[in-house]
Amino acid sequence: MDFDLKPEKLHRQNIPTARLPSGTVIEIPIFSYEASKAGPTLLLMAGMHGDEINGVEIMRRIITQKLYEVTSGRVICVPVFNVFGFINFSREVPDGKDVNRSFPGTKNGSLASQFAYFLMQEVMPHIDYGIDFHTGGKQINNFPQIRAMLDDPTNKALANAFAPPFIMNSPFRDKSLRKEAGKHGKSILVYEAAESLKLRKPAIDVGLNGMQRVMKHLGMIEEAPDPKHTPVIISKSSWTRASRAGLHYAQARNGTFVKKGEVMGVISDPYGEYERPIKASHDCHILSINNNPVVNRGDALFHTGVAE
Repeated sequence: MDFDLKPEKLHRQNIPTARLPSGTVIEIPIFSYEASKAGPTLLLMAGMHGDEINGVEIMRRIITQKLYEVTSGRVICVPVFNVFGFINFSREVPDGKDVNRSFPGTKNGSLASQFAYFLMQEVMPHIDYGIDFHTGGKQINNFPQIRAMLDDPTNKALANAFAPPFIMNSPFRDKSLRKEAGKHGKSILVYEAAESLKLRKPAIDVGLNGMQRVMKHLGMIEEAPDPKHTPVIISKSSWTRASRAGLHYAQARNGTFVKKGEVMGVISDPYGEYERPIKASHDCHILSINNNPVVNRGDALFHTGVAE
């Protein structure tokens, strides 16, 4: 795909990628902006999972507030990558597959694989760095966090520039965009915040401000909002799971630090016959909370992390 750019003008291209069974063409709108001065190319994208709308709102504000207007380099914006999932309030595409577990994709594979192939072939060769905006899925509320392979100094520098409340040293997942981009020398940060299908202004603000700090770090803009946090670097994380089925009441607040033995929540039955506390097994930070009040034994309830 050629980006027909005119310096210092926002350019929109609607890229046909698939069709509905009715024959309606599905297009992915891609916006690009190039400064008159040379510099790096930054990919900003959201909607890899169609129900993760906080990222979509971040992208909308980037465009409406003209935060793409860099003084050097180029910005490529993909506000809604998984259009199928977006219009169906779904994480997946219609074939039930996760696009972010389908990279590098194939031209004639499953629908998810075709979307992944398009991104790798048509967009990835043009970029140097990227920020992929995500939201917690299936009622998982993520406290604002960046996930990256911190063994890579470039990733670590970009994550620190973003300066969210938490930075997670997160291994690559097979067939993910982040892993495939890394194979090609492209550093992609994954921003996770809030819960699917619910807009949360604090999570959106952290994402917008962090994105601008990354731009400043890359020399693309001169000013960016000062960070409000000293990021906590999470070296390892785990899930606390439900020991039995019932009603779950979270008591600890998301993003807080809890000590070993501290009660994070309670599981009870609907009939008032039992009540069981959920205690922290070690000193840790709460990174995510499952907001589903009805849980089964083994369900993930609290994602907790240990700092460096």
